[in-house]
Amino acid sequence: MFYWFLKWIAIGPLLRVVFRPQTEGVENIPSEGPAILASNHLSYVDWLFMPLTLPRRVTFVAKAEYFTAPGIKGWFQKLFFSGAGQVPIDRSGASAAEGALSSAKRVLAEGDLFGIYPEGTRSHDGRLYRGKTGVARLALETGVPVIPVAVVGTDVVAPPGKTFGSITRPVVRFGKPLNFDRYEGLENDRYILRSITDEIMYEIMRLSGQEYVDMYATRAKDEHKKAETALKATERAAAAAATAAEQAPVVTGDEPESKAS
Repeated sequence: MFYWFLKWIAIGPLLRVVFRPQTEGVENIPSEGPAILASNHLSYVDWLFMPLTLPRRVTFVAKAEYFTAPGIKGWFQKLFFSGAGQVPIDRSGASAAEGALSSAKRVLAEGDLFGIYPEGTRSHDGRLYRGKTGVARLALETGVPVIPVAVVGTDVVAPPGKTFGSITRPVVRFGKPLNFDRYEGLENDRYILRSITDEIMYEIMRLSGQEYVDMYATRAKDEHKKAETALKATERAAAAAATAAEQAPVVTGDEPESKAS
């Protein structure tokens, strides 16, 4: 109930009035039954605008820490995230990836919509990065269709590194469902998983109009940070050299004559 309270009374109406999000392809979302919504990821507000445009609930996975924090703050945090359509990652597996997959399967088994960001993290520069194969494995192991989703403009509303940017009209585009029944039983074939993931990412790219980069977003972010660090170090060295040059004594080249002995 809290989910619908947030969507239709508390947060949803405010977002609709202020940002007036546009929607395309809603007819591609089934009125009932499970489906995987695979979306690009430009901003931390993506998970607000994409579900806002649908009459059905969309569930995402979130860090388990959001649901286990102690005290009153932890209780409110758990209430908000669970009510906003988030479920904790099941940590009973060997890794967070396996835990996310397990949580997602439970959501889909209940006939609900599950939202996933194949890039794994937000794009730091607005480009679309290589998808991780978890979405393909989930599709094959559950037999559920994948609906590619493109969210456009949220990086203007809340740019990377900022809480708020400027007001614009985000657009949410839902593509036609992708069915991968032809690969049934091949969920452990890494080449098949990569092929499926690339097909999904191509559809997201087509819907979003983003430039595609065949590199994982996490690696791109690391390289970007290294480049920024190197640039700042170069700038500091240049500034230090300039300061040293300004403070150095001026040498004219004229030496005083020595007295004859």
